Amino acid sequence: MAVARATVPLNRALSKLGILSRAQATRAIRAGRVSVGGRVERDPLRAVVPERARIEVDGVRGVKSPWRAIAFHKPRGIVTTRQDPEHRRTIYDVIGIAARGLIPVGRLDLATSGLLILTSDTHLADCLTDPANAVPRVYLVTVRGRVTADECAALERGIGTGRERLRAASAVLRKGSQRESHLTIELREGRNREVRRLFEAIGREVTRLKRVRFGQIELGDLAPGQWRELSREDMIFGWTFSRPPKPPLPPR
Repeated sequence: MAVARATVPLNRALSKLGILSRAQATRAIRAGRVSVGGRVERDPLRAVVPERARIEVDGVRGVKSPWRAIAFHKPRGIVTTRQDPEHRRTIYDVIGIAARGLIPVGRLDLATSGLLILTSDTHLADCLTDPANAVPRVYLVTVRGRVTADECAALERGIGTGRERLRAASAVLRKGSQRESHLTIELREGRNREVRRLFEAIGREVTRLKRVRFGQIELGDLAPGQWRELSREDMIFGWTFSRPPKPPLPPR
């Protein structure tokens, strides 16, 4: 029996193939640069099966890259995107040809440095960033002023910020003074600017932020701008990507 292949929107298919980000794919499709089966397609939501459809960008056939993953030390001042409208340097500018076909697993903002994983495996990327899988991310944080034990406890209990409630899995004060404090923060959800927003909620300004671990992958001694190859065993050993079981139905 033939196995049915899943359809995805065309812009998502280009992202899965590691050719363009979804936003870039949407623009390219609307500009008439993308064809499917030899015919120009201008609808970014056109349903296709990436493994079967003949998709071309500017006349070049899109082929899925072989499995790869790398650990990259993103420097401060570099943006986590393929192209930047403000013409700032991107992670792809720094890594160069070695990043061809790879997508970042989540993002680090402009002022944040440290460990960024890139991979050609979009399913793996989705699993690692899915909050339901609670993959830990560990950061070294420097903030202005002395952070108290009560404030660390508040970060671990959770803090409401508008419509969201943010919480650190752990907040450990390494050293502090009246001028600044140094902490190790572990997160399990990876929301946008989560560390910075947590400290904003307790009135502390983050002056330096560096991610040193993602899951079991550690930054180690990688210098800013350097990267190392990761194996499949590096990426999956000890990690389970399954949602918790649903609670049983109540008795009738």
